[in-house]
Amino acid sequence: MSVPDPVSVSFSAAEEASWYARLPTLFAAAAALFASADGRVLLVKPNYRNHWSLPGGILEHGEPPHEGCRREIGEELGLDITPGRLLVLGWAGLDGKRPRPVMHFVFDGGTLAADTPIRLQAEELDDYRFVEVSQLDDYLPALISARVAAAIRAREGDGAAYLPWPPPPDATS
Repeated sequence: MSVPDPVSVSFSAAEEASWYARLPTLFAAAAALFASADGRVLLVKPNYRNHWSLPGGILEHGEPPHEGCRREIGEELGLDITPGRLLVLGWAGLDGKRPRPVMHFVFDGGTLAADTPIRLQAEELDDYRFVEVSQLDDYLPALISARVAAAIRAREGDGAAYLPWPPPPDATS
């Protein structure tokens, strides 16, 4: 099958639409890493999961990740933010539950002052708390814990990280 060129006259609109319809798809989500002044990480407890997570969620159709992050933070926490730089791009492959892989974008949400008013979205979230970095594994599944740890390192200057999941086999073993 040839690849249509949107400016080519050799493909009709129907042929181009048919080609795009056959391309593989994936889901995408965006979250923000927020910290307190003393370095604790903000986690939220979704009422539809048995674990904690970063605030954020699934992107809407055609929504840019940074805009989806802003929208999700507004919905979930009642905060109007401009997401900072991208800290992590994660990829989660098929796990037997989802019909498609998921790309996860984690942006820097900044440092929240102690008096920042957080208003939880009751339809989706039961609680929030600031958690010590050393205790993150007690709250998060391995996939999200790895993502948060990479986001913290990136925030401290390591640069953005790409995290495929499951992780590739260690090249040294």
